[in-house]
Amino acid sequence: MKRIAVVEDNPDNLMLVEAILSSQYEVSGFEDGPSALATLPDLDVALILLDISLPGMDGVAVLDQIRQNPALRDLPVIALTAHAMVGDREKYLGKGFDDYLTKPIIDFDELLTMIARHLN
Repeated sequence: MKRIAVVEDNPDNLMLVEAILSSQYEVSGFEDGPSALATLPDLDVALILLDISLPGMDGVAVLDQIRQNPALRDLPVIALTAHAMVGDREKYLGKGFDDYLTKPIIDFDELLTMIARHLN
């Protein structure tokens, strides 16, 4: 079973994503960027769901560190964010995210389809 890392500081959002994904994937949850960055190189992760608004180190800074790490740089990283203003999708794709999904997650199939697209 493939592993997905979810970096999300809101426990309710993390629990929801884990519930959506747990029947098809192993899920490793992280509440902040530094703990994710410290652990990800040692995990066999297929994809990362990364919140933009994280305490201390935002998702863009976490993504920059992921892209600089040879062991992680080619992993698909999906922005999972409440930033949903016009132009935000393009902004975050332009910063190096592979895809973009807004919270709250209403369409679970959209999330699963997006993940499957990046894993195949």
